Order: sequence, then C-alpha cells, then structure tokens
Amino acid sequence: MGFVSRKKMGMNVETGIRQDAPEYGAYAWDEERAKRRRLILIGVVAVALIAALLVAKMVFGGKKPAAAPDSAPVVTVIVPGKTEVSATIAANGTLAAKREMPVGVAGEGGQVKAVLVEPGDWVQAGQVLATIERSVQSQQASSLAASVQVARADASIAQLEYDRAKALVSRGFISKADLDRRGATRDAANARVSVAQAQLGQQRATIGRLDIRSPAAGLVLTRAVEPGQVVGPGNGALFRVAKGGEMEIRAALAEQDLARLKVGSIATVTPVGSAQKFSGSVWQLSPIIDATTRQGVARIQLAYNPALRPGGFAAAEIVAGKGLAPLLPESAVLSEPKGGNYVYVIEGGKVVKRTVKVGDVSDTGVSVLSGLNGNEQVVYSAGAFLNPGDKVKPLVKTDK
Repeated sequence: MGFVSRKKMGMNVETGIRQDAPEYGAYAWDEERAKRRRLILIGVVAVALIAALLVAKMVFGGKKPAAAPDSAPVVTVIVPGKTEVSATIAANGTLAAKREMPVGVAGEGGQVKAVLVEPGDWVQAGQVLATIERSVQSQQASSLAASVQVARADASIAQLEYDRAKALVSRGFISKADLDRRGATRDAANARVSVAQAQLGQQRATIGRLDIRSPAAGLVLTRAVEPGQVVGPGNGALFRVAKGGEMEIRAALAEQDLARLKVGSIATVTPVGSAQKFSGSVWQLSPIIDATTRQGVARIQLAYNPALRPGGFAAAEIVAGKGLAPLLPESAVLSEPKGGNYVYVIEGGKVVKRTVKVGDVSDTGVSVLSGLNGNEQVVYSAGAFLNPGDKVKPLVKTDK
C-alpha cells in the first residue's frame, strides 16, 4: 500500500479528530461559543470597574477621602469665664495672747500665804491673785497709827495753848513774842501729825502691795508660785494674764505678701490638729522686715476660744483683696519640671499649650492671674496624656 497524507485523509493533528468526521463540526461550534462567553464576561467586568471609578470620581472629586471625624479622641473641656475670687495669702504662725500681762511682786515680797487662782480662771481688774505673809508689816502699821494719835494729841494741846496766849496778849499779860513762839509750837505739832499720817499711809500701801493683783480683767494663762514660797521682785512673773482673753496669731509673711495687706484684712485661722476654723482680722503689721529671713509679721486678733491655746501652731488664710479671674479645677493646671504652670486649650480642633500664672489655690479651684481670658476651651483633665498639636474632639463640660 502506498503512502497516504494526513491532510488528505482529513486528520486534525492538534485534536486528533478527523476533519471529515461527522462530530468535528459540533465540537468546533461549542468551543467558539465558550470563547464568546468569556469575552462577554470580561467586557461586563471591565464596564463595571469603569462605572465604579466614574462614581468614585464624581463623589470624591478625584481627591482622597478625609479621615472620619470620629477617629479623633474626645476630650472634656471647660470654658471658665471670669469669677469674683478672693486673693488670699497663706501663712503659718504661733498663737499667743494679744496682750499678755506678766504679774509679779510689786513690793518687797515675802513668804506666799495663799494662791487664789488657777490657770484658765477669769479675773477682774484689781482682783487678788495671791497674798504674802504680812504680820510684821501689820504691826508696823499699828505702831504708826499710834504715832498719829500721839501727834494729834500734841497738836491739840499746842492749839489750846496758842488760843489762851492769844487772849492774854490783848490784856498785856504776855508779850507778842510769846504768842509767836506758841504759834510755832502749834504748827510744828500739826506738821508732826501730817508726817505720822504719811508714814502710816506708806506702810498701808506697802501692805497692800503684798497682795499680788491682776492689773486688768482677763484670763489667767500661767501660774508660777505656790504657798510657802518666798518671793521678791527678782522672781519675775508669777502669773501671766491675757488681757480680755483676746488671742492672736503672729503670722510670718514674705515682704511682698506683707505689702499686699492692710490693717483690718479678714483672715481665717486653723489650729494644727483641729478642723475648726476661727475668724479674725489683721490688727497690726510689722513696720520692719527681718534682714535675714526677709519676712515680716502680721498679727491677727481672735476672740477667745478654749481651742486657741497660746504657744500652739496654726495656719492662716488672709484675704488680700477681690477681683475677677478665670477659676480652674486643679486637674486642669499642670506644672513643668523647671517651674511654671500651663494648661492645654483647644484651638481649631488641636491641642495648644498655654503658659499661665496662677494665683491662690482654694477649695473652689485655682485662680489664673494671667494667660487666659476666660473664653477659651481649657482641657478639664487628662492633660498629661495630650501633646501640643494633637487633633481632638472637644466636649464641653456643663457642670463645673
């Protein structure tokens, strides 16, 4: 048999199917239809992508969408405004009697016979606090009283003799010179009466000074004498009395703070270890400044109260004036390591650091002397977790 060509036989080399076979036409038609479907599907997807791009361009204008506003953290802020605040000065000092009167022996002294008061007793002006043995002085006073009687008797006799001599002169029985001598004798007797009376009065005054008396009404603070003790002028103060029971605190202040005060400034005093507060007022400002400590003393008078004990320590808050200033909570004010205070304010949705000068700190808050107008949005708290330039969403706190 001779050679037969594949082409001639109608054989499809790629598919292995004879072109002249009856099945070849159906197979070719299915393959063509599948290709068309794929092309159609690719076209639909391409059209959809182009449409999506056109829609995105129309919506966003060809620009990159901005971040969602809710992505910024929410920060609580306050708008402080301006409040009438009292400028106060804090100080510490020692409690003492406003007028403390030391009471001691005014006379020659002697042995104490009785002590009539105790610390904490109220006394009146001139009241006897203690008495000193006076038996010897009393005998001396009795002797002087007798001398007064003798002198008076001598003066009476001298007066009678003078009167008789005066009657006899007119009759010529005695001379005028005798009358003058008897007049001089009478005058000398009267003078001796005065001397004796003065000596008696002096002795009685000496006896009176043996009574240790309070110079004014007030509160007995200390007692340093007991019965049987021998006392004299060299013993110093035997009692200390607070005149009228009035107390004070002697507050030490820096010279710049002292210059802000005036007599009559209101103050509140709190003794150490007590929660009770006492009202008072400045009644005296130190006229000098200590060259070493650069401090002066403000003396604040207080009404008597058993809780105010002289010698104790107390804190004082003195009102130095009133004014309008922003008032912030302590959580809003931060401090830097090198000193100085600052707050965070929100401007244009960003955190801005603002340096401020603070005034007095009280239970109501911190007054700001400079750096704020009062209409800013000040971060209420968590300021330490923010940084300048951070984008935030402010939320105004309505209740301060």
